[in-house]
Amino acid sequence: MDSEDAILPDFNSHWLQRLKNAREIIETQPVGLTVEGRLTRMVGMTLEAVGCQSAIGGRCLVEGVDKQLIETEVVGFSGDKLYLMPTTGISGILPNARVIPTSSSYQVPVGSMLLGRVIDGAGNPLDGKGPLKNTHTAPLSAETMNPLAREPISTPMDVGVRAINALLTVGRGQRMGLFAGSGVGKSVLLGMMTKFTNADVIVVGLIGERGREVKEFIENILGPEGMSRSVVVAVPADQSPVMRLHGAQVATSIAEDFRDQGKHVLLLMDSLTRFAQAQREIALAIGEPPATKGYPPSVFARLPALVERAGNGEQGGGSITAFYTVLTEGDDQQDPIADAARAILDGHIVLSRDLAEMGHYPAIDIEASISRVMSEIADEEHLEYARRFKQIFSTYQQNRDLINVGAYTYGTDRNIDEAIELQPSLMDFLQQGMNTAVDLQASLHDLEVVMTQPTQQQQIINNQPAVTPGAASANAYKQQ
Repeated sequence: MDSEDAILPDFNSHWLQRLKNAREIIETQPVGLTVEGRLTRMVGMTLEAVGCQSAIGGRCLVEGVDKQLIETEVVGFSGDKLYLMPTTGISGILPNARVIPTSSSYQVPVGSMLLGRVIDGAGNPLDGKGPLKNTHTAPLSAETMNPLAREPISTPMDVGVRAINALLTVGRGQRMGLFAGSGVGKSVLLGMMTKFTNADVIVVGLIGERGREVKEFIENILGPEGMSRSVVVAVPADQSPVMRLHGAQVATSIAEDFRDQGKHVLLLMDSLTRFAQAQREIALAIGEPPATKGYPPSVFARLPALVERAGNGEQGGGSITAFYTVLTEGDDQQDPIADAARAILDGHIVLSRDLAEMGHYPAIDIEASISRVMSEIADEEHLEYARRFKQIFSTYQQNRDLINVGAYTYGTDRNIDEAIELQPSLMDFLQQGMNTAVDLQASLHDLEVVMTQPTQQQQIINNQPAVTPGAASANAYKQQ
């Protein structure tokens, strides 16, 4: 600065010293200066800020009452405006409040120390067991995996539910949808799979559901045994839409970390519909036009981006077998989210309200459900038994009204006669207690027993006495 002293001999030394200090501060800043903005508008949950810049998905802090800093996320921009959405509540925000961009990105705590813990969408513990220890972090969104690098689905996975194991066999690394209306037992079915599966790790994402259900699911459905090898990410319905999106991504990132360790993970997410609704809230708030029944196009881009992160890893690595619940409001199977989910998943299990109202649990509608990889992982004998089971079951359902009102005469149609005789056995096979586990081998054995038991017609042909469970009902029809 000697040259500057010579050029400006009359410059006040006090101000010269202040300039020197300012230059030193600027030169020692590791990330440069932070340009702050101010809040100009708030509509609903959306905040508009000017005077600052940040990337989509970046974090910004908004100064509220008493200098309280409220965390927000950048969800869009237009010209020199940033659209922000708070990750927590919005109380205490004032007009023209300071907006401070941060250079940090959202990170997810991962690691084996998460087993047995319950966290929120920001990775903070909710179970009162103290802070998370010995965990490392991973990005909220992972890079897209090369589809050719994935190991093909070739191994069945035991979920402990007889109807699924035998008739809708799930492969390790498969992504399945669980389509159900409200109150038909989807949470109980998820809990059964959590307790009875042979997966190494279970990751449960409770996204956008009632807060009351979180504790009930953990204590009554999971229980201590199921919780010991599980990680629960809970983001109830009263959380902001940003946090609901984060909750689904956090659960997926945790599952990916365990998969990268070579473990076989069962990912249960309840529900995919709430994830889509959270994205709809954000998109509509920043001005994206609605398309199908109020859902903007970005919703249908977000769904496959989330679902495709599950599945098998590279050859010889771990896997993520995922079940995503889809809420069919009004039991409408043509709901836009249900229709989109069916297209991107590897199969779907439909729960029937009629069966649930009859006390039939799990209320799986076998006719409407399918596993798209079953033909690749089951042997020919298993596939033949499953095909005949569905065929006989469907025959009875198609003629149930005639049978119930007595309009069908026994002996008219051989296929219907067989369906009448086997119907009690089929219904018994499809039902299972919520605390009863039926492994894969036992499920296949039970299916073989049901499908190979002689019907009354076969016994008559072979001159054998009638001893089948369905014989009594068949006799009743013969006497009509």
